[in-house]
Amino acid sequence: MRRYLFAGVLIFAATRGLAGQTQPARTAPQAQPTAKYVGSRACQTCHADIYARWQKTPMANVVRDPREHPDAIIPDLATNTINKFTRDDVALVYGSIWKQRYFTKIGNDYYPQPAQWDVMNHVWRPYVVANGTDWWAPLYPPDNMQRPTSALCDGCHSVNFNVSDHSLTEWNVGCERCHGPGSEHVTRPARDNIQNPARMDYVHANDTCIQCHSQGRPLTNPIGGKYYDWPVGFQMGLNLQDYWRLEEDKLGETSFTHFADGTAHKNRMQGNDFVQSVMYRRGVTCFSCHDVHGTANYAQLRRPANQICLTCHGPDQPNGPRTATLEEHTHHRAGTPGSECVSCHMPAIQTTVANINVHAHTFEFITPAMTDEYKIPNACTTCHTDKTTAWATDALRHWPERSPWRLE
Repeated sequence: MRRYLFAGVLIFAATRGLAGQTQPARTAPQAQPTAKYVGSRACQTCHADIYARWQKTPMANVVRDPREHPDAIIPDLATNTINKFTRDDVALVYGSIWKQRYFTKIGNDYYPQPAQWDVMNHVWRPYVVANGTDWWAPLYPPDNMQRPTSALCDGCHSVNFNVSDHSLTEWNVGCERCHGPGSEHVTRPARDNIQNPARMDYVHANDTCIQCHSQGRPLTNPIGGKYYDWPVGFQMGLNLQDYWRLEEDKLGETSFTHFADGTAHKNRMQGNDFVQSVMYRRGVTCFSCHDVHGTANYAQLRRPANQICLTCHGPDQPNGPRTATLEEHTHHRAGTPGSECVSCHMPAIQTTVANINVHAHTFEFITPAMTDEYKIPNACTTCHTDKTTAWATDALRHWPERSPWRLE
């Protein structure tokens, strides 16, 4: 069964924005070879509102120094019975939403402690990447204190990380991570001396996010005797494909990274998913739905999820659904979880830690029959946990607008 089986709708957002306005022509980016990195604070003077919103986002707070931010460490470290360490051992804290990890500094590098805090379940869990999981695991000793974050993490959690001396412009996903080095723009603010994903063609625009929200490996590896797990050398204005290739999957085979149909199996693979989608092929971008500068919505969505989807999709629209009302399409009451577009088209089936999952980004509807054949979770029995796939398939067959040829 092909992974695109359920990708059959047309999306017009390639040429029209979410609000319906015609968008300007998109172009490939041009690198700014003489520009230097200056840090996000240099952007604050002219972009005060955006800077204030960004400061509160997860992007701006992925990595924190507990000496500068005493509240950065969430749990009581004394409750850790997996692998004891003290606050003095923690040079940097990583994460605060799903999980939190703790980096110890040795020399000019950082190393993750082998215990992590499960934020959602409020419990300590072991943290070690086992052989047979990530591709790089067998290339390093099975000891976290010999697995440096410089090679495996830091390139995506900072701006302008230098693999030679481990210098950087700033920790976290700052302005220049997405807009490129900004010295020339700070000196002479103009459109032509800064990278703006909103003015790029859809491939380069999405690569802004895919550079880190994907599972892959650099085209050049090892570098200086170390194997890197981020696109070393890439910056905005260049072509990501010249530095990075997405992790391959084999259809019909479930792996650490993929389900058997090619859907991502783990967190931080939104890019691997999205490039398979009809949305991507029709020119939709990550920031059609998300605004990483900060919003009041979950996952920095521009609007609540259903409102975003219904901008391009809606009853009797060419993009579907082809029913008179949304309830006729979902067969669930308005306002219930089953009436949310993401419940069926973006099921939370990708593992981030333990039983905490994040949403798939292929936008395909995974049928109960695919669960039977490929062992990939489907939206129906993921929600209706007391029911079987046979029950779910039978229910779908009784939905009059549902094609019987799209249930297998």
